[in-house]
Amino acid sequence: MRARLVRTSLRELSLVQIRHVAKVPFRTSEPVVSRVYRDGEREFGVLAPPLALHAPSPEVTAAVWIMLRESLVSPGLVGRREKEAVAAMISDANTCPYCVTMHTSMWASLGGEAEASDVAGWARANATRGSDEDGDPVPFPAEHAPELVAVAVLLHYLNRMVNIFLGDAPLPPKVPVQALRVVGPVLNWLQHAAERDTAHPGSSLDLLPPAPLAEDLSWTGRNTVLVQAFSRAAAAIDAAGERALSQPVRRLVLDRLKVWDGRPVGISRGWVDGAVGELAAADRAAGRLALLTALASYQIDDEVIRGFHAETPDDTRLIEATAWAAMAAAREAGAWMRTWR
Repeated sequence: MRARLVRTSLRELSLVQIRHVAKVPFRTSEPVVSRVYRDGEREFGVLAPPLALHAPSPEVTAAVWIMLRESLVSPGLVGRREKEAVAAMISDANTCPYCVTMHTSMWASLGGEAEASDVAGWARANATRGSDEDGDPVPFPAEHAPELVAVAVLLHYLNRMVNIFLGDAPLPPKVPVQALRVVGPVLNWLQHAAERDTAHPGSSLDLLPPAPLAEDLSWTGRNTVLVQAFSRAAAAIDAAGERALSQPVRRLVLDRLKVWDGRPVGISRGWVDGAVGELAAADRAAGRLALLTALASYQIDDEVIRGFHAETPDDTRLIEATAWAAMAAAREAGAWMRTWR
């Protein structure tokens, strides 16, 4: 009862953190978003802003909740401590201070760096392409690989969306960062309390229809829940990308990702201007947004968002465009992770 009251009181504080798109209230009449809000709050412990920011697109919201629930929240072979270690390391590699704060804090509450350090090292080494080819033996049994890669792919996706639509800390605007000393333990407590209420694996899958498994998601292996979760989510986000971005823009992003090594592209955005120059004029703002989302989400500012909205003044399309680009990068990163001994 106490946790439920705290969760309810935090709903508005969660939504007020969202920027660039309209906030969708908890008591929305949209059935898919309403269910995801309720399920997310109950099973994750709080209405998480990284989930709620997707609400302008119900299909993408469903896809993100399925990935989040079935990889990080749902019980499996891998413990939450190891999953949070992976989440923290991927977030650090992607320069996502919001997610670093959240997942490092949760990891610390489960034992911290003294625990799961080997898995954390694996995640950090595999955040870039080819950097772990001659590394140490993989520090987990083969049957754990799908769950750990799933968390990594989830965070590669979420880090990009969080960098765009949330601030640097899990706090409302203008609240001093010192407030994290109070807020952090409360959020951890809510998540620990929610773990006891988590239903069986796979209970979110009915939010989206079945879909074939793409080749770049083959790391899901024989984990039938993750196969279903990521195939359905990927198909929904692919469809969203087709609605929001032209084929030339999507092709440009995919081509760039094939030669990307996962490392930061630098502080200059000059490379983006050169890349979008090959697009039709009407596609350049969307191309700039999509490329930055995939390769340097921390560089997206109001100017980039305004450029997209000048051509497409629609919050749903903004979420769909960025979700597609973020997922394209996450899928590329998941495919290069080394999971063999």
